[in-house]
Amino acid sequence: MIKRNSGLANLTAGYLFPEIARRRREYAASHPDAKIISLGIGNTTEPLSKHIAKAMSDYALGLATPEGYSGYGDEQGNSELRAKITETFYKNMASADEIFISDGAKCDIARIQTLFGSKAKIAVQDPAYPVYVDGSVVIGAAGKNGGKGYKGVTYLPCTPENNFFPDLSKVKKNTLIYFCSPNNPTGATASRDELKALVDFANKNGCIIIYDAAYFAFIRDENLPKTIFEIPGARTCAIEVNSFSKPAGFTGVRVGWTVVPNDLKFADGSLVNKDWNRIMTTLFNGASNIAQAGALAALDEQGIKDMTAQVDYYLENGRIIKTTLDGENFKKHGVEVYFTGNGPYVWAKFPGKTSWDVFDKILRECNVVTTPGSGFGPAGESFIRFSSFGHRADIEEACARLSKFQL
Repeated sequence: MIKRNSGLANLTAGYLFPEIARRRREYAASHPDAKIISLGIGNTTEPLSKHIAKAMSDYALGLATPEGYSGYGDEQGNSELRAKITETFYKNMASADEIFISDGAKCDIARIQTLFGSKAKIAVQDPAYPVYVDGSVVIGAAGKNGGKGYKGVTYLPCTPENNFFPDLSKVKKNTLIYFCSPNNPTGATASRDELKALVDFANKNGCIIIYDAAYFAFIRDENLPKTIFEIPGARTCAIEVNSFSKPAGFTGVRVGWTVVPNDLKFADGSLVNKDWNRIMTTLFNGASNIAQAGALAALDEQGIKDMTAQVDYYLENGRIIKTTLDGENFKKHGVEVYFTGNGPYVWAKFPGKTSWDVFDKILRECNVVTTPGSGFGPAGESFIRFSSFGHRADIEEACARLSKFQL
């Protein structure tokens, strides 16, 4: 018999979000009358912009005509869309041939593991989006260590004590550094000086940064960088992964992109861009032509306005949640609340409590689903992530329940 992939066997407990779904189902089954509201998984909730939806609808209808039909597209993505992304987000920072369109940031992050293989050393912010580590385990770059975390992964605690920016001195030379800003789950957004320190460190130590910018559209502080390529030197040490999921509501439509500079090289001098192109043309067959038509519409004048309004809506939800968690019933128990106004998540510490215990208590007493911070890494223990993705009425109802919550 063929042996099981040892990487899959090495994965610890179930992936965070399916575990949350399991607990929710079990609770709902035993409390059928409960109206459960989710402030958990970061899934968008508001309808697509009519302008963007119409562009996809028109393209789809065109497929039923000889002149509108399209078969396979370029695996790297629609050339017009690649150029538009460059013009809109990376002017004078990247070229269209460095932009690769995909079916989403998560998928690209998983494929990136294939780019570097099982021998790569890994460093991740802690807490961090689980796919950074889990994908490394599946590919064989990390494994069980008999305790917290995984062998082969350097965890970089990002806590209130260090302003959610890691101690880079813990990173070994020639390491892949996974970095997310605005961060999921903490919501922290790195400053220009912090990103300059990260880029300088990477260049000096032969590291490559996998920069997850999926929440870039939430940054409202004009002094904060929206892309790693605003930082001098980033083109020789960084890959940026990005997505239309959150700003345009494409969580189910599925369009993202990755920027791989032509200046980025492996130790032998070969181009990372060239190998990434091979992976995308070999393991991927291109994002949906219909979805890419929607992405193009999202980047015209009306589309930008619509995306900005959508993000503003979620940011206001975040402010409502923060105001609730700043209430006296939480404050008297020493709950610490973090929300920058530049990301969609509110990060709250419940001192002396485990994340899953707080999750279960909020679910039982408020019928509200959250996300336990420990699911994002060891440094997330005692924290809960509250997501601002939700209908305003549901956010307000959830907050009304939380305002009466007692630890």
